[in-house]
Amino acid sequence: MTPSDYGEHLKQSGLKNTRHRVAVLDILGQSSQPLAAEEVFLRLKDRGVSANLSTVYRTLEVLAEKGLATKLHITGDGRALFELNRMLHTHYLVCLGCKKILSIRHCPLEAYEKSLADETRYSIAGHRLDIYGYCPECQEKGREK
Repeated sequence: MTPSDYGEHLKQSGLKNTRHRVAVLDILGQSSQPLAAEEVFLRLKDRGVSANLSTVYRTLEVLAEKGLATKLHITGDGRALFELNRMLHTHYLVCLGCKKILSIRHCPLEAYEKSLADETRYSIAGHRLDIYGYCPECQEKGREK
């Protein structure tokens, strides 16, 4: 996706196409894992885009409210993480040592969800699955103890 695509998505969501919003969406789109507001702030700074941390927080919240970004709470430290909403069903593998997050695209719960819906007659709207452990690097460094 290009910055002009982000501008179009902003307009379709009823938001103004601002330089900060496009830059934040571009940062989220280029990231291989969800980012905290502080990380987005630092990446904006590296790009020469000046913004207050509070502006970054507000921008991320608005993008999440409009469905352009996804807000996650998976690190266990109370921080919200954000990623570009790519409209993909994703689960996460989270390292308890270094907090690295790996997306898992394959959903092991699809069959279980269907069987549970059949059994309970619930109309299931979705689920979340986050798996916690230690990455190979943290295991090597002995952080898993």
